[in-house]
Amino acid sequence: MPRSHPTQPWPVPPTAPYHPHRTSGLAITSFILALATSLCSLLSAAPPPNIVFILADDLGYGELGSYGQEKIKTPHLDQLARDGLRFTRHYTGAAVCAPARCTLLTGRHLGHAEIRNNGDSGNGRPFPGQWPLSAGAITIAKTLKSADYATGGFGKWGLGPSDSTGGPNNQGFDRFYLPFVEPHLSMQPPQDWINRYPEDWDKDNGPYRGQNGYLPHPRPRAGYAAMISDLDEHVGTILKRLDDLGLRNNTLVIFTSDNGTTHPGNDPKFHIGGVDAPFFNSVAGLRGWKGALYEGGIRVPAIVRWPGKVKPGTTTDTPSYFPDWFPTLCQATGAKAPAALDGDDLTPLLTATADFKRHKPMVWEFHGYGTQLAVIDGPWKAIRQNVKSKTPGPWELYNLSEDPAETNDLAAQHPDLLQRLTNISATDRTPNPRAKLPLYDNK
Repeated sequence: MPRSHPTQPWPVPPTAPYHPHRTSGLAITSFILALATSLCSLLSAAPPPNIVFILADDLGYGELGSYGQEKIKTPHLDQLARDGLRFTRHYTGAAVCAPARCTLLTGRHLGHAEIRNNGDSGNGRPFPGQWPLSAGAITIAKTLKSADYATGGFGKWGLGPSDSTGGPNNQGFDRFYLPFVEPHLSMQPPQDWINRYPEDWDKDNGPYRGQNGYLPHPRPRAGYAAMISDLDEHVGTILKRLDDLGLRNNTLVIFTSDNGTTHPGNDPKFHIGGVDAPFFNSVAGLRGWKGALYEGGIRVPAIVRWPGKVKPGTTTDTPSYFPDWFPTLCQATGAKAPAALDGDDLTPLLTATADFKRHKPMVWEFHGYGTQLAVIDGPWKAIRQNVKSKTPGPWELYNLSEDPAETNDLAAQHPDLLQRLTNISATDRTPNPRAKLPLYDNK
């Protein structure tokens, strides 16, 4: 697919209808690389704030300089971290694309989400798209529209074909553009970025010939680094445009990723798509990759800049996750949050104006990769693998404060704590006909 070099994030896309009564604009702008990024931008000239939400695809926890990356250049995102708050324990809502986006847009965790794994829409077309959100789904875009925000989106969607109930225009977006400009996952970065990385990087493993899926690349290590640097450059373009338009001081910028780096494939030299994640230490020593509820699959970078609200150059190790952004954006904009959201408002944490207290533990019920369950409550994490198999894995328990790499299973030492967390997994959920779980549904 041809490439795109967008030059401006419009407050309202030029083809969108003009709403003179609206005071703010929401746009989700995407640059689909092998790391497919999506950018949601609430742009206005006066309070309530504009919001730019940048969602990278498959960007690992350790792939930015501000998160310890030593090989890949990410100067714009590193500056964003210096200008704002960096989260060291932020989690995606799922370990793959569609359910992660579902939890982000609806504020419901995987035990309540409509979409709990990637899945074909079933429309029979050659390119069917993902299973759609229902017409009754309440999304952050719908809610912000009710608060007089103009909404629009650009890039990867993954929550239903455009003519389905899950299409973005049916889920609260005034405009949504899918630019066929850059690939998903395939390494096709601009040559100028490839040329900035050492040729000797790829002498050990040699070219990637497509054996683990997607397209081949003659210099896969340089190609992967180039994709992330190109993403960083796109982010810099957006941030500069905010400055040029005089919107910086009234714009809340959020950057994060939908899951961890791609997992290994048949050829042990490469991960899916030709990625050499160990070479880059892509998950910063954490366990697991995309598709796993271990930390490497769900702990993701997250940076927030909000001039006058968020203190620059700060860091938080407070656990948070995708369902939190819905109530947070409602609080930030004055929009009325719907009932029964699973997330918590992070504005006390962002602004350091009050103590942040989570009203219940964080929950995952992921129906991909053998079906996995997880619950996080402060430093403690319970996780179970292969739940739908004939021999489900045992519950494991980790103290993430002392053991972020999840190497020391403490289940036997803390049976009462483990029982409390597993009870939450079993009870804080609703049955889903497309994500049946006999372990719980039959009780």
